[in-house]
Amino acid sequence: MMSPILTISHAEQVGDYTLLLSFSNGETRRFDFSGEMQRGICHKLRDPDYFRRFTLDPFSVDWNNEIGFAPEYLYEKGEPI
Repeated sequence: MMSPILTISHAEQVGDYTLLLSFSNGETRRFDFSGEMQRGICHKLRDPDYFRRFTLDPFSVDWNNEIGFAPEYLYEKGEPI
Protein backbone atom coordinates (compact mmCIF):
# COMPACT_ATOMS: atom_id res chain seq x y z
CA MET A 1 0.00 0.00 0.00
CA MET A 2 1.35 3.42 -0.97
CA SER A 3 1.60 6.08 1.70
CA PRO A 4 -0.18 9.35 1.08
CA ILE A 5 1.85 12.16 -0.46
CA LEU A 6 3.33 14.42 2.22
CA THR A 7 2.62 18.11 1.67
CA ILE A 8 2.95 21.32 3.64
CA SER A 9 -0.41 22.81 4.53
CA HIS A 10 0.78 25.91 6.41
CA ALA A 11 4.04 27.82 6.89
CA GLU A 12 4.84 30.68 9.22
CA GLN A 13 8.10 32.56 9.68
CA VAL A 14 9.18 32.31 13.34
CA GLY A 15 12.81 33.47 13.15
CA ASP A 16 15.21 35.21 10.78
CA TYR A 17 15.56 32.13 8.58
CA THR A 18 13.24 29.69 10.35
CA LEU A 19 9.79 28.51 9.32
CA LEU A 20 7.22 26.61 11.34
CA LEU A 21 5.80 24.04 8.91
CA SER A 22 2.52 22.15 9.27
CA PHE A 23 2.41 18.90 7.30
CA SER A 24 -0.52 16.99 5.82
CA ASN A 25 0.09 14.15 8.30
CA GLY A 26 -0.87 16.49 11.16
CA GLU A 27 2.66 17.07 12.44
CA THR A 28 4.47 20.40 12.81
CA ARG A 29 8.21 20.91 12.44
CA ARG A 30 10.54 23.86 12.74
CA PHE A 31 13.09 24.19 9.92
CA ASP A 32 16.06 26.56 10.01
CA PHE A 33 17.06 27.36 6.41
CA SER A 34 20.34 29.08 7.35
CA GLY A 35 22.23 25.83 6.69
CA GLU A 36 20.81 25.63 3.14
CA MET A 37 22.04 29.07 2.06
CA GLN A 38 25.50 27.89 1.03
CA ARG A 39 24.25 25.75 -1.87
CA GLY A 40 23.68 27.07 -5.39
CA ILE A 41 20.74 29.39 -5.91
CA CYS A 42 19.80 29.09 -2.23
CA HIS A 43 22.23 31.95 -1.52
CA LYS A 44 19.28 34.23 -2.43
CA LEU A 45 17.60 33.16 0.83
CA ARG A 46 20.21 35.21 2.75
CA ASP A 47 18.30 38.36 1.74
CA PRO A 48 15.72 38.81 4.54
CA ASP A 49 13.22 40.47 2.18
CA TYR A 50 13.48 37.60 -0.31
CA PHE A 51 13.20 34.98 2.45
CA ARG A 52 10.02 36.44 3.95
CA ARG A 53 8.28 36.42 0.55
CA PHE A 54 7.84 32.63 0.49
CA THR A 55 4.58 31.15 -0.71
CA LEU A 56 3.02 27.70 -0.60
CA ASP A 57 2.66 25.80 -3.85
CA PRO A 58 0.42 22.69 -3.86
CA PHE A 59 3.14 20.64 -2.11
CA SER A 60 5.73 22.75 -0.33
CA VAL A 61 7.30 26.13 0.39
CA ASP A 62 8.40 28.10 -2.66
CA TRP A 63 10.38 31.25 -3.32
CA ASN A 64 9.46 32.98 -6.57
CA ASN A 65 9.26 29.67 -8.50
CA GLU A 66 13.06 29.57 -8.16
CA ILE A 67 13.74 27.78 -4.90
CA GLY A 68 11.78 24.92 -3.41
CA PHE A 69 12.41 21.98 -1.11
CA ALA A 70 10.80 18.56 -1.13
CA PRO A 71 8.37 18.34 1.79
CA GLU A 72 9.89 14.97 2.74
CA TYR A 73 13.30 16.65 3.15
CA LEU A 74 11.88 19.44 5.30
CA TYR A 75 10.00 16.87 7.39
CA GLU A 76 13.04 14.61 7.91
CA LYS A 77 15.45 17.44 8.72
CA GLY A 78 13.01 19.63 10.64
CA GLU A 79 12.83 19.80 14.41
CA PRO A 80 9.65 18.14 15.73
CA ILE A 81 7.37 20.43 17.74
